[in-house]
Amino acid sequence: MIRAKLWFTCAAMYDPVTPIIVKPAVLGWKAKKRDVELTIERAFTGEELVLRMKGWVTTDVKQVIEIIKPHGYLKVLDEEDLVVEMGSKEDYEKLTSALKEKFSDQVFLERL
Repeated sequence: MIRAKLWFTCAAMYDPVTPIIVKPAVLGWKAKKRDVELTIERAFTGEELVLRMKGWVTTDVKQVIEIIKPHGYLKVLDEEDLVVEMGSKEDYEKLTSALKEKFSDQVFLERL
């Protein structure tokens, strides 16, 4: 298995950026007739985290996800870092080429 960090170009500063989870999302409920004291914490999945980058990066994040899917999958590692996991070096090389062809230097992988 090969893991690589996924980098985007920031739309505001044009620096390479990668999303991380600072703390999990906290979800709760609001009831019409009573107080509900229940909350749950849940971190985003890899795809959800990438989708949250929409508008903050220079590429269409949905297209990035579609290019990644045939070669590997997005995963949040250690409940913080976004990575792409691939089954082989060949998958890594094909994905790197596909990202470069579609997005030039706007999206790239950094092998871990």
